[in-house]
Amino acid sequence: MSSENNMENICLKHDNGADIQFCGRLFSECSWYDEESGAFTRQKLYVTDSNEQVYYIVRKNGDEHSRHAYRLVVQGDSCIIFNGTAEITLGFDALMLAVRGICGMEDGATPTLSQVEDMLKAANS
Repeated sequence: MSSENNMENICLKHDNGADIQFCGRLFSECSWYDEESGAFTRQKLYVTDSNEQVYYIVRKNGDEHSRHAYRLVVQGDSCIIFNGTAEITLGFDALMLAVRGICGMEDGATPTLSQVEDMLKAANS
C-alpha cells in the first residue's frame, strides 16, 4: 500500500488561533510525563502530500493546556518554519535550538544535527 493512500485532510488546532490545515499522514508520535513538573507532553510529526513536515505539540499540566503546530519546509541548508501566522527561515544549527525550545528539552538533550537531518530525511522518504 502506498503512503499516498493514507493521506487525509487534517486540521491542527493552535493556541494562536491560526489552525494549520493540510493533506497528509501521521509519520510518528511520542509522549512523556515529567514527574517533577507534572506536565504531560504529546508530540506528533506529520508528512504532507507535498513532502513537508508538520509538528504538533500538546502539553497539559493540571488546568493548563497548550497546543502548537509548525509547518517545516526544507530548502537546501535551511528550513522555513510557519506557525499559521508568522514565518521564519533558519539554518540547521538554529533549527536545533528551535527544536529544543519547541519540545521543552533541557540544554543537555539538544538533538544533534545528524539526528535532526535523519528525522527530516525519513519523513521525506
